[in-house]
Amino acid sequence: MKWKPRNLREFAQMVVGDAEHFHYRSSKYITEFFEDCDLEYVHQGETRSIWAAEKIAEILAMPSASPIAMPDPFVHVIRRLLDRSEGVNDDAERSLALASLNTVLAREGWSAFYDEHGIGQIKHIATNTIAQIANPHRPFTPSELQRRDQLIGYLNRCSEDELIEDVLIPLFRQLGFHRITAAGHKDKALEYGKDVWMKYTLPTLHVLYFGIQAKKGKLDASGISTRNVAEIYTQLTMMLGHEIFDPETSRRVLVDHAFIVAGGEITKQARNWIGNKLDASKRSQVMFMDRDDILNLFVVTNLPLPKGALPPTSSWDMEDVSF
Repeated sequence: MKWKPRNLREFAQMVVGDAEHFHYRSSKYITEFFEDCDLEYVHQGETRSIWAAEKIAEILAMPSASPIAMPDPFVHVIRRLLDRSEGVNDDAERSLALASLNTVLAREGWSAFYDEHGIGQIKHIATNTIAQIANPHRPFTPSELQRRDQLIGYLNRCSEDELIEDVLIPLFRQLGFHRITAAGHKDKALEYGKDVWMKYTLPTLHVLYFGIQAKKGKLDASGISTRNVAEIYTQLTMMLGHEIFDPETSRRVLVDHAFIVAGGEITKQARNWIGNKLDASKRSQVMFMDRDDILNLFVVTNLPLPKGALPPTSSWDMEDVSF
């Protein structure tokens, strides 16, 4: 990601405090600013704003998940820059600082804002995608655990179509997938094993196509549950073997990878059963996502809960349910 020199200069002036509404930082405090962002940049007497602009350019050039995603270190910089504990004069809420920052960010297609916890965030204006430091395996805050429990209650009650429309499509859109198309369940003949298909653009601008086969409940491969997994396998082979039409390019393409998504647990036996049925080439195309994956990703990407995801009213809602 490359910014225009003017925008780099103005952003760097905010970092070092040569801009109104931002704290002035001497050499020592510029180094500490970047240390707080987990960056090993040490200022050694160079012209402050020019040096900071060079470092910001390096950060923006770091790898990111997609062309519309910010590198994680830049998200750290935004959050540090908008720290509300550093209000200047009459700008304790940092509203003036935020407006100044957004003047620069808007020229590059981005916008900063404060979330409900008062933490600075940045989003891509055209796609409304929020740049997140999404580590689904990190410890959750109490408020995040509460949201996770509310989503568990919703997954216990929702239908398969609601799982797709209210949970999976917003989640994958937030993760950078685009042209997300749900087949729905009204016309089974047109699904060809896919509940959803979508595209993902790599940093090299190559495009990969993905299909999703979603099931509401638990996927197992023991006893009567094997019928459920066998159905998934049939739909999976249809998904990988049938072309889809991409209206953006006016051509038919095959799905590159397939997600098997379950609103409940996907047991080890089910994963192995499907893996043993597929040949080696197709096994590399298949990925699994179960309830824990959905919950963790939904929480760390800070997505709004679906309508109807109310706080759990009993211990029953707090537990995973086997279907």
